[in-house]
Order: sequence, then structure tokens, then C-alpha cells
Amino acid sequence: MVQNSSFYFGLQQSPFKLMPQMTSTQDTQLTFTPMQPSDMRAVMALEAISHSHPWTQGNFLDSLTAGHWAYCIRPEVAANAELAPHLPGLWGYCILYPAVDELHLLNITIDPALRRNGIGSRVMQAIEGIAIRQKMSRIILEVRPSNIPAVKLYEHMGYNIIGVRRAYYPADALTGEREDAGVMAKSITLEAQ
Repeated sequence: MVQNSSFYFGLQQSPFKLMPQMTSTQDTQLTFTPMQPSDMRAVMALEAISHSHPWTQGNFLDSLTAGHWAYCIRPEVAANAELAPHLPGLWGYCILYPAVDELHLLNITIDPALRRNGIGSRVMQAIEGIAIRQKMSRIILEVRPSNIPAVKLYEHMGYNIIGVRRAYYPADALTGEREDAGVMAKSITLEAQ
């Protein structure tokens, strides 16, 4: 199971050296560590500023208890400890549900201040890498049709709409109105063993 260890994801083979005048996050090495109950304060703060109808702490803790693969995504700064205080500690997180031969992406969140820097694409590539290593031939996810940036990211990465879940997301707490979810999927090519 991949949950028990950290892994690193970046576009470079060697650790990236952050520069004091860094203005881009595109080349920063990312580290994915298993989400722990001790991460909840930071996760909940990021969830609250990222979603109109955020998950509750109970949702996250239920996912951890159920054995879902939950990762916190942070910049790898071990070699650049002097810069650590100047970088946000938690850049994002993802929750994955392994189901036989497919991986269901339940939640992916990137800090709003860091969006549009390619981090979402890199996280999705890492998730696809997890699927390959775990021999899961498909990734499936739900997305709000009103979340245009997410829909465009998934389409750009080769995900296709395969269905609709009616009234899946809460849209307005006062009226009880709900929003459909687009169900998207991507087949992952697995190498023959």
C-alpha cells in the first residue's frame, strides 16, 4: 500500500534548489506525505478557503479511518531550510479511494494563492503515477460543471465525461438547491508484466 511512505514528485531528477528570489512554483519539488490527524488544522483551513461547501473534519477523518489514500502536498525544502519560513507549509492535498482496478479521486485541493502555476497538473500526474504503480487502469472523479478551471484541467489531461450524478453537490444552503456532478474518467495504460 502506498499510504505508508512519502514520495517525491517533480519534473527534475535531482532535488530542485529553491532560490531566495523565487517567483515561480513550477519547478519546486513536491513531497506527498500520508495525511495524519495532526494535519487536520492546516487541511481544514485550506479546505475552508477553497470550497463553497467544504468537507467537514469528520469527512476527512472518516476517509483516514476507511483507509483511503490521503496525502498532504508540500514543497520539499529539506535542502533549503532557510527558505522554509517563507513558503506556505501545506500547498494542497488529495484523497484517493482505491477500488479493485480503478482509483477514485475524492478530493483534490491546491492553495488558491498557488493556483495557475501548474501544481494541479503535477499533482494529477503524480496521482496517475500512483495508479500505474498500483496497477489501476482507470481514474474516476466527480467535478462541478461550474468549476470551469478544474473541468479544463481534467480535459487537458485526457479525462472525458462518462456520466452525470444528479443533484450531487450542495449549491445553496438556504434554498437546498443542488448542483449536478460531471463524472470524468481516464484510462491509464499499464505496462504488461
